[in-house]
Amino acid sequence: QVQLVESGGGLVQPGGSLRLSCAASGSIFSLIRMGWYRRAPGKQRELVADITTGGSTDYVNSVKGRFTISRDNAKNTVYLQMNSLKPEDTAVYYCNAYPLRWGDYWGQGTQVTVSS
Repeated sequence: QVQLVESGGGLVQPGGSLRLSCAASGSIFSLIRMGWYRRAPGKQRELVADITTGGSTDYVNSVKGRFTISRDNAKNTVYLQMNSLKPEDTAVYYCNAYPLRWGDYWGQGTQVTVSS
């Protein structure tokens, strides 16, 4: 059974930066396309960025140029560098496979709050 543990969230002022980390268990991590998702208050969870096993990336338009997804297969970890944060980035952030492949499993997520 996979385990995903997100960390790195917090309270930051508009324009600030955070780096999220997601540690995954399991030996197949390097073979799986991964994504960062977020759920803002009152909204559905959305995919914000994904990265292939080879390192190709894609982003939702609202974060392009501000967020960078990366991965370290040796450490079974995927990262999300978030710069120029805006209040509308406030959400709980989760990592998971993209597309989803472990049923309804999600980690606990990490809260990101952008506020002055």
